[in-house]
Amino acid sequence: MPCTVVVGAQWGDEGKGKVVDALSARSDVVARYQGGPNAGHSIIHHGQTVVLHLVPSGILHEGKRCLIGNGVVVDLQKLREEVAKLEALGLDVVPRLGVSAAAHLILPYHRAVEAAAESGPGAIGTTGRGIGFAYRDKAARTGLRVGDLEDGERFVAGVDRNLERLRREFPEVEALAAMNGAALYEELRETALWLRPMAADVSAELHEALKAGRRVLLEGAQGTLLDLDHGTYPYVTSSAASAAGAPLGVGIGPRAVDRVIGVTKAYTTRVGHGPFPSEMPEAEATRLREAGEEYGATTGRPRRCGWLDLPALLYATRINGLDELVVTKLDVLDSFGDIRVLTAYERDGRPVAGFPAAASELARCRPVWRSFPGWRCPTTAARRWEDLPAEARAYLEWIECECGVPIVAASVGAGREAEVRRR
Repeated sequence: MPCTVVVGAQWGDEGKGKVVDALSARSDVVARYQGGPNAGHSIIHHGQTVVLHLVPSGILHEGKRCLIGNGVVVDLQKLREEVAKLEALGLDVVPRLGVSAAAHLILPYHRAVEAAAESGPGAIGTTGRGIGFAYRDKAARTGLRVGDLEDGERFVAGVDRNLERLRREFPEVEALAAMNGAALYEELRETALWLRPMAADVSAELHEALKAGRRVLLEGAQGTLLDLDHGTYPYVTSSAASAAGAPLGVGIGPRAVDRVIGVTKAYTTRVGHGPFPSEMPEAEATRLREAGEEYGATTGRPRRCGWLDLPALLYATRINGLDELVVTKLDVLDSFGDIRVLTAYERDGRPVAGFPAAASELARCRPVWRSFPGWRCPTTAARRWEDLPAEARAYLEWIECECGVPIVAASVGAGREAEVRRR
């Protein structure tokens, strides 16, 4: 039962899309297990950048079955727009795409109240796409799911109940007053009919695929440090972005997973608010941001940039039980003469053990640095480990030794071919 999970080992944006794209070519089924359309996987496909938000990355490979699991929250209009863009590229999408009937829906009122919440003093830096409030309804057992669209009367009643509650909670959100269940159902009716052939029992389908010995790949959004339970709470996403969320988000048992691959950049980035101990001064961050094109694939927001944070990477290695590491964007460091790594934290002049559980504690930490000599030459043409400059190999081998996890590949460019495979 070959089942692989690909997980981000930082604050997201690690380049998981490219890794999943490469693995998809050797997989039979690719399933997305959490998150919503706030995340974007950028992949170079036939020389063109394709950004995927909800559709699994395997869709770019002919014949691969792609599934959206119960752990994902789905904005139907965004999904339809994404499928249309993929079909415009000549891809056969609808016959190969399945959407769990148990996946929760992002509805217009989720977007309206999230925009209001993010405009106040408690903002945490979300994308404002309603994802957090859709997950909130899911946890409160008031959410509506893909399967609920089959029962119009029940759907309308559920929307009206939610709107009544939200109007009391967010009286300042004027848009809620104009919404009602019947109008929303009518607005979604055509898209629901379009979706009907794709409705799937993802859990059962994956179970049968694994039983038949087919190769399954599970992909998620964000990264470990944005995981709802294990991230820098409250500056986190609203779902389980770590590897443990993968089987939960598609409906299979944890023992079905036999390999977990972590993806980390050769440096670190994050978006939104929250502590970031290895963050660079802005002048240095600007240089790295431009070299690495560090802007959100979905929002275009500039990412905060910093050096590699080793305690955070060690934490992600432990939380996810990583079997392998892939290091991305090594080439972005090609022009840096001095490469720094945050190797430990200090607080009030005293060493801090491990990775603090509370964001407030992490915010008080100060970095302990180690410097590595840069290689000051292009790595983009490297395809074998031996092709990399000695300084680049030494840097990667030090990371590997500290984490105790083999680095199986390093990315040296955006294209599919720009990769150094080690094993």
